[in-house]
Amino acid sequence: MNFRSEFTPKLFSQKIKHTDKLLLLGSCFTEQIGKKLMAHKFEVLENPNGILFNPISIAKAVMSYAHKKIYTEAELFYYNELWASREHHTQFSNIEKEEALKNINESQQKAINNIIAADWILLTLGSAFVYEWKNILDNDNYKNVAANCHKVPTDKFNRRLLEPNEIVAILKKMEATVRTVNVNAKFIYTISPVRHLREGFIENNRSKAALIQAVHSLADDTNVFYFPAYELIIDDLRDYRFFAEDLVHPNYAATNYVWEKFVPAVIDEPTQVIMKEINEINAAINHKAFNPKSEAHKKFKNINWQKVDKLKTKHPYINLDEEAAYFL
Repeated sequence: MNFRSEFTPKLFSQKIKHTDKLLLLGSCFTEQIGKKLMAHKFEVLENPNGILFNPISIAKAVMSYAHKKIYTEAELFYYNELWASREHHTQFSNIEKEEALKNINESQQKAINNIIAADWILLTLGSAFVYEWKNILDNDNYKNVAANCHKVPTDKFNRRLLEPNEIVAILKKMEATVRTVNVNAKFIYTISPVRHLREGFIENNRSKAALIQAVHSLADDTNVFYFPAYELIIDDLRDYRFFAEDLVHPNYAATNYVWEKFVPAVIDEPTQVIMKEINEINAAINHKAFNPKSEAHKKFKNINWQKVDKLKTKHPYINLDEEAAYFL
C-alpha cells in the first residue's frame, strides 16, 4: 500500500552546467538551494537585495540591475535608529547612513555585473501579498511597494493581494528588461513552500494560487522554466514531519529531498558526475581527524589534494583553490 504520491519533475530542455553563471533571488528557500549550488562549486550570486518575498519587489530588484541603478541617500529612510532602504532586506540597515548606502551599492554593483553575463536567473516567489506605503502616492511604478516592512507599524501600509494578471505583467516586463542587456538569459521560477500563515491559512492558499497561476503562464515562453519545489513539499511529502518546529519552514530533510529532485531535472548529466566528485572532496574536508599529526592523516590529505588537483586540471573553470589549500 502506498501512503504518499511521489512524483518526478519533468526534465528541462536546457540544463545548468558548471560553466554557467547563476543569479538567485527570492525567499529564504532561495538561499537554501543557493547554498547547495555553491557547495557544488557553481558560480552563484544570491539575493543581492537580501531576502524578498513578493513578485513586485523581486521584479523591481532585477530591473534595477539591468538599468545599472545606483542608490542615493535620498532613497533611504530613518526609523528605529537605523537607516534603511524600502527596496532591501533589513540586513542592509545600519546606524550610519553612509555605511548603509555603501553596503547597498557594493551589492548592487555585483548584481549589475552579474546580470549582463547570467545564464540562469532563478526566482523563488514567496507571497502574492504586497504592503504599500501610505505616504508614497506614486504607485505607477510600484514605488509604494515595500520589499521589507522594517518593523514599521502596519498602520503605515495598505495590504493587498496581487491578481495573477498583475503578476504576469510585472514579471514579463522584468524579463523583457533583462533581455535588453542579456538576450540569452534563461529564467527558472519556483514557488516557495514556506507557508505565510501570518497572512492567514485561507489567505496563504489564495496567495500561492495566484503565484502558481501566474508563473505557469510565463513558463510557456522560450527560455522560461518552472520547477515544482512547492508541489514537492506540499503534495509529495505532504507531512508535518518535513517541517521545522514552527510548522512553516521546510526542514533539512525536506530541502534535501527537493534538491535530489532538482539535480536530475535541472542540471546536465556530465555536470552531475563532477558534482559527485566534489561531494567526495567536501566529505573529506568535513572529516574529523583522530590524530591530525599522524602519518595516516598526512596520507589522507595528500590523496585528497591529488583528487582536487586532478579535478582542477580537468575542469579549470571550477574554482577549487580553497579545497586545494586545505589539503596542502
